[in-house]
Amino acid sequence: MSRAVEESNRAMLRARDAMDRAYADPLDIPALARVAHVSEAHFIRTFRATFGETPHRYLQRRRVERAMYLLVQTDRDVTDICYAVGFGSLGTFSRTFRQIIGESPTEYRRRKVPLDVPSCFTKAWTRPSSFG
Repeated sequence: MSRAVEESNRAMLRARDAMDRAYADPLDIPALARVAHVSEAHFIRTFRATFGETPHRYLQRRRVERAMYLLVQTDRDVTDICYAVGFGSLGTFSRTFRQIIGESPTEYRRRKVPLDVPSCFTKAWTRPSSFG
């Protein structure tokens, strides 16, 4: 692997780590491109080539993963969870959740995984896949 490819991978990992840490914050492409020290267009292309999905889709999936946890582990209202994980509207949250998981947040909550299943299996079974 060339030095340029290694540096590009490190830059994309920095941006992805920033998304993982601050998933609930308003994140935009210009800010993430600055974290990676590249132009916006280069950031989007390189992120997709590196991780197999756009930065926007990755962030949506990360937010849905956190929402899945909150839906199962807390009694918080779905609207509260929507805003807590960084979505700006309940409609966008519900639509995105359904696209990724295949059911609404409320349906997902009703179908809670039994508590006696080891968490490592639960995480593997319920981890959302990429979409679109």
